Amino acid sequence: MPTDFASLRSQFDLPEGVIYLDGNSLGPMPKAAAARVGHAITQEWGKLLITGWNKAGWMAQPAAIGDRIARLIGAEAGSVVMGDTLSIKVYQALAAALEMNPERRVILSDTGNFPSDLYMADGLCRTLGPDYTLKTVAPEDVAGAIDDSVAVLMITEVDYRTGRKHDMAALTELAHKAGVLTVWDLAHSAGALPVALADCGADFAVGCTYKYLNSGPGGPAFIYVAPRHQDVARPALSGWLGHEAPFAFDLDYRPGAGVERMRVGTPPVLQLAALEASLDIWDQVDMADVRAKSIALIDRFIAGIEARCPSLTLASPRDGKQRGSQASFRHPEGYAIMQALIARGVIGDFRAPDILRFGFTPLFINEDDVDKSIEIIRDVMDRALWDQPEYKTRARVT
Repeated sequence: MPTDFASLRSQFDLPEGVIYLDGNSLGPMPKAAAARVGHAITQEWGKLLITGWNKAGWMAQPAAIGDRIARLIGAEAGSVVMGDTLSIKVYQALAAALEMNPERRVILSDTGNFPSDLYMADGLCRTLGPDYTLKTVAPEDVAGAIDDSVAVLMITEVDYRTGRKHDMAALTELAHKAGVLTVWDLAHSAGALPVALADCGADFAVGCTYKYLNSGPGGPAFIYVAPRHQDVARPALSGWLGHEAPFAFDLDYRPGAGVERMRVGTPPVLQLAALEASLDIWDQVDMADVRAKSIALIDRFIAGIEARCPSLTLASPRDGKQRGSQASFRHPEGYAIMQALIARGVIGDFRAPDILRFGFTPLFINEDDVDKSIEIIRDVMDRALWDQPEYKTRARVT
């Protein structure tokens, strides 16, 4: 049965008069989230107190929710677990992969990767010693840089600025032929487009849930470990809850079975409750339908902007199959333009140095939103409404 997008839209709490084109940065709140979190606070924490770890299933949440996310990213059951932040999960995956490829010392990534991933990789290399290096190349040069010196290929599937999409299947195949393990960051893929981790033979993957998956600000990350690696991959962060028997309180660490060993600290119970409410919506979704609708909406948006706003230059791939679920445009005054748009109810965001970024989530964005946003952007550009001092003062978050 085709996904009923009109019904899904009604399940989100969207402010009146706002066209929200920033779900790729922070997803809007599902209407059911407040009640679900409220229940976790008042009925679980409030009534059950510490017994909630058993009676309310708090301890089982990371694996149970991981399985629900696995469906959205083409992963096997029992291969995804929740917890901690995306940067922590990047570190875990990289460290495990490097240890599994001990004769090599190079992490290969690209210059379009999210800086935090590169920071974590660089920090890990510095910790391991001067023989370890992070090598970055232009996104289009990744395939040619894969060779037998590389231990790990660390790639964010969809470029956070331009939306350019890497070919996961092709790069994973090239990597494996060269004896390279892969770590895929799905921050702009999970909930945006179909992902096929198992079919592609990916080794590790990580991702956040506060963007397209709507878990709220600070929502927990996830990590995927291919079943063939789960009893070999050693967690560099040997956290209490990744122990084989946490409540034995052994002084020596023994990694747990399967992907559970990638747990580190106490699960964020309240944030996971919000994510559960969102996944109740995602359970109604076919990712192929999301992808088709997303491409159609963005094609419509790009055509409208290029026809009405010639001073904005497309930064995203024109071919929908080559991009994620966003459209980015360049302009030297991109920050001020975005602030003027936000003031008029079209919310996107800005990424330095000059990119206006617009995300399209078919679960709550439709053709009418696209057409209205185009006209508002045209008005801002035609009348230079962005050229005001209040729009040029940079806030801490852009």
